[in-house]
Amino acid sequence: MSSITETDNRFMAAAERLARRGLGRVWPNPAVAALIVQENSEGVPVLVGRGVTSRPGMAHAEVNALTQAGELAKGATCYVTLEPCSHYGRTPPCSLALIEAGVSRVVVGMMDPNPRVSGRGVGMLQDAGIELVTGVRERALKDLYRGFTYRQRRHRPSVFLKLAVSKDGFIGREGEGQIKISGPISMRMVHGFRAASDAILVGIGTALADDPQLTCRLPGLHARSPVRVVVDRQARLPLMSKLVRTCVDVPVWLVCGNAADADKVNALAAAGVNIIRVPATQTGIDPDVILSALATRGITRLMVEGGARLASSFLNAGLIDDLCVVTGDMEIGEGGIPALHDLDLANVLTDPQFARIGAGYLGADRYTYLRKSGA
Repeated sequence: MSSITETDNRFMAAAERLARRGLGRVWPNPAVAALIVQENSEGVPVLVGRGVTSRPGMAHAEVNALTQAGELAKGATCYVTLEPCSHYGRTPPCSLALIEAGVSRVVVGMMDPNPRVSGRGVGMLQDAGIELVTGVRERALKDLYRGFTYRQRRHRPSVFLKLAVSKDGFIGREGEGQIKISGPISMRMVHGFRAASDAILVGIGTALADDPQLTCRLPGLHARSPVRVVVDRQARLPLMSKLVRTCVDVPVWLVCGNAADADKVNALAAAGVNIIRVPATQTGIDPDVILSALATRGITRLMVEGGARLASSFLNAGLIDDLCVVTGDMEIGEGGIPALHDLDLANVLTDPQFARIGAGYLGADRYTYLRKSGA
């Protein structure tokens, strides 16, 4: 292994930025980026090819970058954010593609988190005599691939909880459901979070009270809307809800109990809703069961966006990895619905298991971003 240079850090940072554009689009595969860099006649490194992971079943980042570089890939350096794959799946191994293209050096950001394959891609490249560098910007890339890693090692996606609360700590008013609390800048941030998620999760209470769409409504990014998942033990989601009526355009998955009414389940399935039956109790569905079912279906990054009971159940289970609380500049007052069912939000925000990694203002709104220690 050769040493890491400043040029390596610079190009890997660029590859990382490129890879992040694929979040929410390529699951269950990780969002990988590759850059092919060739020195010109003056010895200056020049980008001659770049690629990102295509949708499942299509070319990976390295192959896309090599295709763009063409003959210029011979003798070049490939910067890739995640260890090139070494196995035949729906596509041939990327390590083999790099060898056949004649690259002379490969710089890897992070090794594959799957212990069954980690090191094999790098091993193929070493055996072919290619110079290798690993661990470039690894800390930042571990954050980028946290969801992919969790699915590989914990059989669950990473979980991000977003809460929008009023100045006095409520999310809505009794009899009215949720009330618009966040301003336009905060809402753009939330829709950006949605676009970077594989799936967004709500409870049936939120679906019934608010009839939400849960799509990404940033200009030009509607196609980046995540899978919409409703936890609905008894399959009560109305056929005329916005979620069901739009499920052909943006997928809707319904997680219901095994004992849910067959007629309701069949009607929702006939309307295009993907039904996921899981074990349930009289009080609900265990969050671990929900996450396992979603991981089985390829979800790596999950955003939880309501309501109070669902958020509390995930917090109580210790399954929230990231938490963003947006506090609006309004008070709801009498009849306000607490942000959490059986937890005090102030205590959650000061819980030592979470570290504050960001805070500030979004117009008139304040936001606080927390991350679970060790996540």
